[in-house]
Amino acid sequence: MKPLDFEKPIAELEHELEKLKNKAQSQDIDMSDEIAAMEGKLSDTRNRIYDDLSPWQRVQIARHTNRPFMLDYISHVFDDFCELHGDRHIGDDNAMPGGFATLAGQRVVVIGHQKGRDTKENLKRNFGSAHPEGYRKALRLMKLAEKFHLPVVTMIDTPGAFPGIGAEERNIAEAIGYNLREMMLLKTPTVAIVLGEGGSGGALGIGVTDRVLMMENAYYSVISPEGCAAILWKHRKHAPEAAEAMKIAAPDLGALNLIDEVILEPKGGAHHDHVQAAENLRHAVISQIHKLQQLSMDELLDQRYQKFRKYGEWQGE
Repeated sequence: MKPLDFEKPIAELEHELEKLKNKAQSQDIDMSDEIAAMEGKLSDTRNRIYDDLSPWQRVQIARHTNRPFMLDYISHVFDDFCELHGDRHIGDDNAMPGGFATLAGQRVVVIGHQKGRDTKENLKRNFGSAHPEGYRKALRLMKLAEKFHLPVVTMIDTPGAFPGIGAEERNIAEAIGYNLREMMLLKTPTVAIVLGEGGSGGALGIGVTDRVLMMENAYYSVISPEGCAAILWKHRKHAPEAAEAMKIAAPDLGALNLIDEVILEPKGGAHHDHVQAAENLRHAVISQIHKLQQLSMDELLDQRYQKFRKYGEWQGE
């Protein structure tokens, strides 16, 4: 796994530790003291780097190609996933898979963005950028969940909705806008999790839910750091400054009460341990669904309305 720029000191120490272990084994000599010292140094370096990640470093982790994607979480967290296809208007969208699944013995509807890890899969999944039919399919499945009184779980991981000519011709703005309204009125518990990238309206199109959770190293923003830097500083090289200024990382959004829970990841990011990351997500989602199911429908809808009405409030000194 290729290390990110800020992870290179860790990779160098791991390489040195491996060399020491190989030397001790091949030459049959006792190097336990040297190995223990190197392991301590490696642990300290990991803690120093990962315990103080900048927003831009979290953005880099959120975009890591080995990070678990929506279908990876489905395989680890849910059982009996049955994918449903098509929006009943235009066609299907492989960037937005969804269907029925079982979570802790309960039937749910799960929907989300899916990226690819190689060129072939990225072309199939359109790099996680959904078309209008993806959002219309998502809403069709949510309405199905409402009909059968099933909780809805959405997984957000997209740089943004697809901005191509075809998407504009098929009215992607209307598809997302319609979802925003209908999700606000949906009469069933809903939970969204930002897995990695949460870009603009493409993310919000399946993000108007009773509870919004974020993985620890995900980001959620109206624009990418590069896009913001290009507008404000006239150059993408200022993306780290933009990421800091926009407060797009999960810890910042949690502090601002714009999300409901930050789901902890394994040390260094979810790409280092898919199973542990999935287990953390599983516990968080089950807990949130259980709490929502204790509410009456009137309470559920009122809390959802009040939650989003509070967004954007500003108190001056």
